[in-house]
Amino acid sequence: MSPRRSYDQYCSAARALDAVGDRWTLLIVRELLAGPRRYTDLHADLPGVSTDVLASRLRDMERDGLAERRRLPPPGAAYVYELTPRGRRLLPVLQALGEWGEGELGERRPTDAVRAHWFALPLLRALEGEGLVEVRLEEGVFHVYAGRDGDGGGGGAMYGYGAAPVEPDAVLELDTLTGTAIARGQLSVADAVRDGRIAVTGEGTLAKVLREAGRL
Repeated sequence: MSPRRSYDQYCSAARALDAVGDRWTLLIVRELLAGPRRYTDLHADLPGVSTDVLASRLRDMERDGLAERRRLPPPGAAYVYELTPRGRRLLPVLQALGEWGEGELGERRPTDAVRAHWFALPLLRALEGEGLVEVRLEEGVFHVYAGRDGDGGGGGAMYGYGAAPVEPDAVLELDTLTGTAIARGQLSVADAVRDGRIAVTGEGTLAKVLREAGRL
């Protein structure tokens, strides 16, 4: 591996940027917050990244202790990448960047790619309470673990693809316009429930809290 480039500044912010300041690194972290992923899946959900750059960033992340590569047991027998505890601690960094960038979203451009699970981090910022939440959008279905801390609640994923793996505490159904308004910081989840823009089902505590908040 080539030596890591450095700002050569005795400053914690500079040291952090030595590790995660390269283009694509934090977006790879965003994808791996969903749990282990194969290289081909990462490439599919990072439109615009070349195979060479993705491979290089993943090697750098392994070297810097942010991610690791391992082989799944049979019958999967595929190699996957996953975040280390140090990598998962980047969640608050991504959340702060996302909140700071809310005003930069503007209208979606014709060239802008979108994936359903990209709404996971804004929803994690917007949801109050703890529990497993299944989210249904036109683009697809994903689930989030609301209330987990920046270490992934003891090592788990912050969100995942597809339906919830077990009975969720709440199910949210919303359209893309509502998800976009939440991502922009223009609409709270409670207001969206109150206005009928988010349908909440489920009998878990979080579902009851969301329905109650929507009635206030």
